Formats: sequence, structure tokens, C-alpha cells
Amino acid sequence: MPIIEAKSLSKKYEFYRKQRGFAGSLKSLFYRKKLYSEAVKDISFKVEPGELVGFLGPNGAGKTTTLKMLSGILQPSGGSAQVLGFDPSKREPAYQKQFALVTGQKNQLIKDLPAIETFIVNKEIYEIPDKEFNETLEELINVFDIKDILDIQVRKLSLGQRMKCELVSALLHRPKVLFLDEPTIGLDVVAQKNIRDFIKKYNQKYKTTVILTSHYMEDIKELCQRVVIVNLGKIIYDGKLEDLIKKYAPHKLLKITFSENGIKKEEAQRFGEVDDFTPYSCTIKTSREKAKEVAVALLSSNLPVDDIVIDEADVDDVIRHIFKP
Repeated sequence: MPIIEAKSLSKKYEFYRKQRGFAGSLKSLFYRKKLYSEAVKDISFKVEPGELVGFLGPNGAGKTTTLKMLSGILQPSGGSAQVLGFDPSKREPAYQKQFALVTGQKNQLIKDLPAIETFIVNKEIYEIPDKEFNETLEELINVFDIKDILDIQVRKLSLGQRMKCELVSALLHRPKVLFLDEPTIGLDVVAQKNIRDFIKKYNQKYKTTVILTSHYMEDIKELCQRVVIVNLGKIIYDGKLEDLIKKYAPHKLLKITFSENGIKKEEAQRFGEVDDFTPYSCTIKTSREKAKEVAVALLSSNLPVDDIVIDEADVDDVIRHIFKP
């Protein structure tokens, strides 16, 4: 039985348009043309227990709106959703105690207080027993290495430190479902990796069901086997990340390193389309079927090949290819 199920979910916003200038403002007092914008259009998908699903798409595709409907923040204009057997739109306390929404762009911590104060507030809100709270808090503090910043005002923390505290705050009640909306946005490479590693371990340990949106393809590659891609409010792909790459990237990349003597670009071009060329390394793009054959040919040639790695196309390039007009 799926943990999350969306059936023909849609969200429509009303807005008004007025003419420019003072006359337009005056006229709008008596008449305004009502228009509609569809942020989400007839989205349907299921997520099984313990799945970690990447939810991808360009800005304005409807990703965050969908997560807000699944968490009960927004009411859908059409269709329905079920999460853990609950209708999120009813905002039942029994449901709200079983999920968490973490976003990299908004702050749920109390800025003028130390993070530990928000943790204690959340303990009372979620009615977490003392023993469970202390055990969970200690575990999360150790994992994120935030013991030395617990008593510092949130507004004085770095972005990476704040994001770690945001995750701790969201996970204190051990949610069964976790919605992550750009959790690594604005973080440095080290902080991004630390948070990715934690999400992966947390998902494996507690079998928490996770939906993750991110513009960082490294997040998706490291964490998600399945991806759902939306554009203009509609799902355009739902399946394995591996199958997505095969479908939209029918080539493989041969990353070649040459010895100190180096080569000329013309010599490499005999084996396929050349990218990122230097005399000492280059990338050759070739069809999947011929990748091994080309690698053998390179090794058998008189070129000073030192190493060859056969790699997949970057996920970022695949997504860009899908949305290319």
C-alpha cells in the first residue's frame, strides 16, 4: 500500500490584471479582470514506504506547490491526496505529527533564540516523551556536530549551521514522511555532502519515505533511484533515474588521460566527438553500443593512453536536454 498517493491533483490561483497608471488604478476600483494561473495540473503518482524520490523540474514547474498540498499548507483546487492514510487538506493533528517539511528557503527556527529553544518548543508541540526526545536529540547533535552552536542565536549562525539545525528540528519527532524542498540550497560543497550523507543514512535506518526537490543534480544522483519530473504543472517523466539517462542520453563518455607527452586534438577526433580537450586529457562522446569498442581501439592505438574511464552523461545535461525547446 503506498504511503503517498496523489490523484489528479491540481492547484489554480486567482489573480487580477489592471491597466497602468492612475487611471488604471481608479478603474480597477470598479472593475478588475479576474484571471487564473494553474500551478499544478492533474498530477498523479504514488510513493511506496521507504522510497526516496527526486521531484525535479525548472523554476515554476509546480514542485513546491505540490509539496505544500501534500503537507496540508495549501488546499488543492482539484483532485485528492492521501499521505499515511490521511487527507492532508484536513490538517488533522494525528497527521501533522507524522510528517515534516524542510525547505532551504524558509526558516522554521526562532531567529532571536538559540536553536535549542526551538527544539524544546517542538518537543511540547509534538508531545514527544522526555526519554525519546533526549535520545533523538543526542543522536542528531552528534551526527550533525552542532553541540557547540546550540546556545548561539539562530540569526548569528552560518547558512550551513542553520540548515543542520533546521533538519534537527524537523526530525525530533521521527517523522514517517519527510518532504525536503531544496535542503542544500546555498550551502558549500562540504555542507551539501554532509547533509546528503545524513539523509541517505536516515532513510535507510528509519525507512522514512522522502520526497526531495533540488536544483543540485549531485543530490539526485547520490540519493534517488527514482525521479518524477514536472514541467508547467504536469508530470512528464516518472521512473528510474538510470532509465531516464538511457532514454535521453544515448551516448557514454570516455574520459581519457594521456601521459606527459600529450597528443593533438585531431588524433583524438578519429575516435569520436571530443569535449573538454587538453593535450593531456579529453572526453570522447560515443554511442552506448560502441563505448567498449572505442575504448579498446584507443588502448590499441599508438596514442600515449594512461587511463580510460567509461562514464554516464551528467544528469544535469540530461534534464537540460529534456527541457530544451
